[in-house]
Amino acid sequence: MKKLLLLLTCAMASVTMAAAQDGPIGVRKSTDYASGSSSDSRNGGFGIKGGVNFADIRGDGKKSYGDAKNYNSFHAGFYSQFSFSDKFSLQPEILYSRQGFKGTIPNTTGTSTTRLDYIQVPVLLVFNFLDNVSLHVGPQVSLLTKVKEGDLDRKIANEQDPNGTYIYSYSYNSLDYGLSAGLEARVGPARVGGRYTAGFNEIIKDPKNGVSTAATDIKNGAFQVYVGIGITN
Repeated sequence: MKKLLLLLTCAMASVTMAAAQDGPIGVRKSTDYASGSSSDSRNGGFGIKGGVNFADIRGDGKKSYGDAKNYNSFHAGFYSQFSFSDKFSLQPEILYSRQGFKGTIPNTTGTSTTRLDYIQVPVLLVFNFLDNVSLHVGPQVSLLTKVKEGDLDRKIANEQDPNGTYIYSYSYNSLDYGLSAGLEARVGPARVGGRYTAGFNEIIKDPKNGVSTAATDIKNGAFQVYVGIGITN
């Protein structure tokens, strides 16, 4: 994982240096395209992307989690980009993102790794402050599709057995929302970038059976490093 991060970081630095110059022969700059034309803009099109997640938890409740650490995994999906001009565009994405955290939930035992699988939909405003280097910022909505605690698959909702006793000591919020911001560099159809996504909704809810309310005061946080390729434009 460390080698992959180093490789992606070096690639991004190389692309940024190239973008700061005139660019390789045959690689068009944003100003080479007609301003305001969605069909000809440098900042338009459709493509695929994927990369590494360095996920963790945020919030006041984090200090109550035993030995909390990052959970490293991946994300992948599709993006489309709609240009307003040679400087501004809107970029919605659909991503499958595997996040989570390592650490013991307060007042529980035996859980060292919690995996959270999301379908994420960020909608980002893109600003090209250099010809091929851009700032991305915007809201994001995430739907939780799967939870895995340790080696066991876990129900998202807290169910009751026939006796009316809760099977679990807490449940998970199926919806998250937050804000994403980052930088991206491009050469031709290729792109390399990094962004941080902060979730605003609590991951865990409805503590039962003596589980501390501090368990619910945690939120998602993830640094994403990615590469992408444009299929059109």
